[in-house]
Amino acid sequence: MVTALSALAHEHRLAAYRLLVQAGPAGMAAGDIAERIGLVPSSLTFHIQALLRAGIVTQRRASRHVIYAADFTAMNDLVGFLVQNCCGQGGLVCDPAPSVAASNVSPHREVSA
Repeated sequence: MVTALSALAHEHRLAAYRLLVQAGPAGMAAGDIAERIGLVPSSLTFHIQALLRAGIVTQRRASRHVIYAADFTAMNDLVGFLVQNCCGQGGLVCDPAPSVAASNVSPHREVSA
């Protein structure tokens, strides 16, 4: 868990990971990730390798492209670990608080990435 949290503790890695979570199981090509977060491919490779070593991202080849995807099982395990004892202080502490961004979004309005 410490390795996964450490890997996410960098702005470029966190941005890449959040992008992969948005992309879903289909994932994204390395070049597309680099372009979307504004990194040169060599820098992206460095950061993606940290996410791979942490076990929270997978990679596969599709022709000439390397496709990366968030490992949703690992992500859920990480979140579960972080909140496993959250109700030790009573149920009210565990209730998720609505975020400012979520409260400004209508459930019927489409949000672009």
